[in-house]
This record gives sequence, structure tokens and C-alpha cells, in this order.
Amino acid sequence: MKRRHRSDFLSARRALRGANSLVLLTGISLIPYKAASAAELATGTSSKTRHTTSSPPATPPVRPATGTKATRLPAAESITVSQQRLSPAAAASRQLDTIPGGVSVINSKEVLRSRNLTNADILAFQPGVFAQSSGGGDGLRLSIRGSGIQTGTNYFRSGILMMFDGLPVTTPAGTPYELFETLGIQYTEVLRGANAFDYGGVQLGGAINYVTPTGYTADHYQARVEAGSFNYNKQQISSGAVIGKSDYYISITKSYRGGYQAQTAASSFGVNANYGYRFNDNVSTRLFFRYRQTQNGYPGYLTRDQIEANPKQAQALYATLHGHRIQPGSKFYGDMTTIRIDDRSKIELGFDYQDAPIDIQNTATAQRWGYKTVAGVVRYSRNDKIWGRKSETLFGIDTYTDLEAWQTNRTRTNTGLYARIPLATVLRHSNYGGTDNYFHIRNNFELFHNFWLTAAGALDFVQRSTEVTYPTQSSVGTSGIGFTPRGGFRYVISPHTSVYGNVSRSFQPPNDWQLLSGALYTSGPAQGLNATGVKLDNQTATTYEVGTRGDWKNNRWSVSYYYSDVRNELLTVMTPLSQLYGATTYSNASPTTHQGVEASLETDLIKWSGGKLGLRQSYTWQDFHFKHDAVFGRNALPGIPAHFYQGEIRLDLKNGLYANFNTQVSSKVSGSYDDTYFAPSYHIFNTTIGYDWPHKHRQVFLSFNNLANTHYASIVVPGYIAAGKQLAAFQPGDGFGVFAGVSAGFN
Repeated sequence: MKRRHRSDFLSARRALRGANSLVLLTGISLIPYKAASAAELATGTSSKTRHTTSSPPATPPVRPATGTKATRLPAAESITVSQQRLSPAAAASRQLDTIPGGVSVINSKEVLRSRNLTNADILAFQPGVFAQSSGGGDGLRLSIRGSGIQTGTNYFRSGILMMFDGLPVTTPAGTPYELFETLGIQYTEVLRGANAFDYGGVQLGGAINYVTPTGYTADHYQARVEAGSFNYNKQQISSGAVIGKSDYYISITKSYRGGYQAQTAASSFGVNANYGYRFNDNVSTRLFFRYRQTQNGYPGYLTRDQIEANPKQAQALYATLHGHRIQPGSKFYGDMTTIRIDDRSKIELGFDYQDAPIDIQNTATAQRWGYKTVAGVVRYSRNDKIWGRKSETLFGIDTYTDLEAWQTNRTRTNTGLYARIPLATVLRHSNYGGTDNYFHIRNNFELFHNFWLTAAGALDFVQRSTEVTYPTQSSVGTSGIGFTPRGGFRYVISPHTSVYGNVSRSFQPPNDWQLLSGALYTSGPAQGLNATGVKLDNQTATTYEVGTRGDWKNNRWSVSYYYSDVRNELLTVMTPLSQLYGATTYSNASPTTHQGVEASLETDLIKWSGGKLGLRQSYTWQDFHFKHDAVFGRNALPGIPAHFYQGEIRLDLKNGLYANFNTQVSSKVSGSYDDTYFAPSYHIFNTTIGYDWPHKHRQVFLSFNNLANTHYASIVVPGYIAAGKQLAAFQPGDGFGVFAGVSAGFN
């Protein structure tokens, strides 16, 4: 009897266990499950979290057999699966946070809340980045950590690797700027200094990578219109979609600006498109195409007194010559193929081709340029465990080469030296050449929990050449090999705070056309033009950087301090003679020092159920100076402010209304190497009000810029020695202006 009772009890327990299992399985099967979307599969930006909660049983408890003791069933568990998709910009920011140095990501959704005229609008509020537009044109004055600080506006950019979707736009001639349309960008990565190492960016300024939307992230149809002061108007239409294994995105833009300053009218037309195809889960490719034509007036430069009296005037010389610059149609073709070898490793293969014709009609001579270049990238990355610790390795090859590079100067006036020379007569013809090759490897190793060490190195091989073929012949060629090491650490103190530091070398060759800075022709039709080239050494620097980033109590910050010991810095100077012929003189400087602080802070001042009031700030301190120059001693390098601050108070309501009030403050800027002539300090104020329809891709805004109509010099391209006199070395910023825009997207 006792034995039978035990057998009945065991049978009841088995029945109860089976019932519990049935209840649990039934609970799980009733949970709705959402599969990852095609966009998430394509971008890898989805993340899943699992929550376990207790709940009452789904069915009544099973009663035990008669004569057995009643047993209470445990509560059944239900499992809730939820998904949270990271935006592409957030995913990029998370990836860049693994770099032990100053980096940032600009989400274009924030930029699109106001006017998008030039890249100066995109790069605003970026610490360490100085970006100012010349008369509303595309030829920015762009510098990071002092890169190319004397390079004038409407020139190829120097000292920064610039990319579209990880493909280099920078060439041995520098970076042509006309393809950088502000609309049709999803987000922008800014990697300051040697922190661009993973992209092969070993130049002093680092790298900027513009990432375009795809069919997975773009609206099916979208249109945008902006208009405002100075006869400004800009239009964009775009479309993106996924079709089976394929997707596409295309954006067409057109703009015109009459200009605040005389002779600064600017117009453009461009196409930005890409097409992607997924062969399978491991192999995909994306083709890119960009086309853009631009025309920009050229106002020359003004003195300090001229800007204070009337910033709308153009320099007399260029007004007489009706100076302007035309990019008749630049083209960019590219492809990036990604192959996932396994769960731990992948390889990226990229290729691009550029054709950038230029017609410069600024001075008494017309300059026709032709540039055709090809570039390729290979990046192999893998994740491993070594001695039980995480290890991340990246190996890359980046190469870009001139296929065709030339310049022809012709007469375009019948005055002065060219009074008796027929128009369009060839005065000088020169050819340029160059190749850049970088082989780099980097490893991040988790020495102990959340403490990472970075070790990296690059082998650099570059060539440059300049050849004058008419009216006389001369040629100069240079080549160089460099080794660029890098070491750093990153310690994640908590999920909210990390500190980092690095020691890195940088390597920067001159642009190929900069070598044409030798002796001038002293007679004949080519008088005043460079007759020969000069050998310029490659600029190198050793940089030390420490910093921190994180968030705490509604504050998000990033602070970096860097110190660079620079050798053979590539500097430029504009003299009255070189200005007349639309040229500048390039040379290597004696040892210089670059140091600075780059800080950003975002604070939620007040938060409530209906919205929040926030403060965004960006501050840059820059101290660039000679060490012991024979002529200038320890003078500061001219052309860029020592202190530059941008601050903004922002109101964001959940009903879609937003508003901001911001300011830009700059200290005085030296306009000559002898530091006796300065552009005054300034501060300007702007405000924007707009409405963003909740859960709909529709937006309208109204902006008021330079509310006090301040007269100020936004750009300084220094002369040589002022000796207390005023030089024509400044370009004015815009006065008071009103701009409005509307955007609508449909899916």
C-alpha cells in the first residue's frame, strides 16, 4: 500500500511537469515575433534584447489524483523579444568610439533642420574643424588641427583625406571640392589627425568621410526647396527603394545664389546616385556615381578698413577682370565590394575614377586644368581571441594616382602686358604627376577588461613631378618613403565614461601643382608666371593626444588636447605679384608647433513630458607658431583664429516644433607672417524656428542669420610682411539674411 501510494505520487509529478512544459511552450508560441527588416540585414544595425517576466499560468492548474497531496504549480514564464534598430549614424558613432582619439559623427537629420548652402553648414559645431565659405561658394577655407591653414579659397584642399563612402576623393593634386554637395548625405564622419589611420589617413588634418543614403535608408520619394536673401534658391529631388536583392538611391540638386558681396554669384547642378546588389548573405557590392558642375564668382580680397566700411565691394582688380571659376562637369565613378569571409573577418575592395576639368578666369590669364585620377583601397579586418583576450586587426592598402594632369595659361585681356597679344594665346603649359601609396596595419588588443591597447604602423611611398613644356622646358621630380607608427590606449572606466591617449606620426606630401613655385619668367608674354619647379620636402609631425568622452547627468562631452611637433610644414604666402597672376608661393617652413584643445558639450537643461531645452557648445583653442625661425622667431602662424566658439540653445517639442538661437565667436586673426596686421575678433548671432511633423518626413523652417548685420572677415589668406600696413588679405562673411525651406518625403 505504501509502495503504490509512492508510485501514484511520482506519476502525478510527471504529469505536472508535462503540464508546466506545455504551458511554457504555449506562452512562447503566443508571443508575436518580428523578423529583421531588409534594411537591418543589409546594414547590420538591429539589436535584440530579451526580457523574462513572471505571469499567471495560461491554463488552470492540473489537480492531482485522489488521495494525493495538492501541489501548487509554479507561475509560467513568458519571454518577450523586442528589437531596437540603431540608425546608421548611431552605428557609425558606436564604431568610431573604439578609436583612441578625437572623432565625431554628424547626423544629417540635425543639419537639415536649417539651411544647407555649403559644407560650412555641415561642419559647424565640430571642435577642431575650421570651415568657412567664401562668398557662399563651394571653395571652403578648411583646416583641421592647422592643416593647409594658408591655402586660399577656391583651391584644391590640402592636408585632409576626404572620402565618399570610404572611397578616397583626395588625389596627388589634393581634393577637388565641387563634388561635395551638402544634400544627399546621410551622415559625415570626422576623424581628426592620426585618428583617421584606419582609412589610410596619415595626413596632419585626418579625414572626413561623407556617407550617402541607400535604398534601405532613403525615402521612396523626397523633395526639398530652400530660398532666401541674396537671391538664394536651392532645389533637390531624390528617390530610393529596395527591389529584390537590389537597391538604389538618386539625388538631383540645383542651386543659385546672387551673392551678398559683389561678384560672388554661384550656381550648381549635380547628380548623386548609387546602386547596391546583394549576391548572398556574405557578398555585396555598391556602385557610386557623382556629377556636378559649378560656377563661382571671384571677388578677390579686401583690407580691414574696406570690410568695416563696405563688405559688399569686390577687390578692384578682380572686379575689372570679372573674375570667376568654372567646374564645367566633374565626374566620380566608384565601387565598394564587401566579402564576409566568416563571422570574424571580412574584406572590402574599393575602386574609383575621377575626371575634374577646371576653367579659372580670375586674372589677366585664363587657366585651364585637366585632372583624371584613379584610386583603389583594400581593407581586411578580423576579430580574434589571443590568450583569452579580444583582438581586432585591420590591414589596408590605399593608393591614388594621376592618370592625366595638366595646366594651360592663355591670355584673356588686351590690356597691360597683353595689349598686343591675341586673346587665347598660349602663355605657358605644364604637366603634373603623382602617386600616393599607403600600406597600413592596426591592432586593438584588450589587455584587461575594458582597457584596450592600439598598435599601428604605415609604410608610405609617394612621388611628385612638375614639368613646364612651353615656352621653355624644365622639370622637377621628387619621391619619398616614410614610416608612420601609431600607439594608443582606450580605457572604458564605465559605460558612460572613457579616457584615451595616443602618440602618432603624420606624413603629408605637397600637392603636385605646388611644386611649380620656382623662378618666374622675367620677359616675354609669360612674364610673371613660374618658369621652373622646386623640390618640396614631405611634411611630417609627431603628435601626442589625450582626451575623454562620455555622458553624465544629461551631459555628453568630448575633450581632446594635442601637441604636434611639425617638420617641413608646407606653408604658402600671397604677394602682390603672385596675386596678380592668381598664384601663391609654396615652401617648407622651419620647425613649427601645433597644439590645441578640442571640446564639445551637449546638455539637456530642462526635460519635461512635452519636450526639452538643451545647450550645444563647441570650442577650439589653436596655438600654431614657429619655434625659432630666423626671420619670424616664435611668431604665430597667420590665417586662423586662436579661439573659436560656437554655442546654441535648442528647444525641441514633441509636437514637432523646434527653435534655436546660436552664436559664433572668433578671436582676432593675423593677416601677415610678421604679426603686425589682424582681422578683428567678431561674434555673430543666428536663430531658426521650424516644424517637423511627428512620424512624417515633412519639415519647414525659417532662419535668420547674422542678426546684428555684423561686418567681419570670415576668411584670412595671409600676405607675407605687412610692416604695419593694411594688406588685401581678407574675405567678408555674409551680412543679415533670411532663409526658409520646406522638405517632404513619402514612402
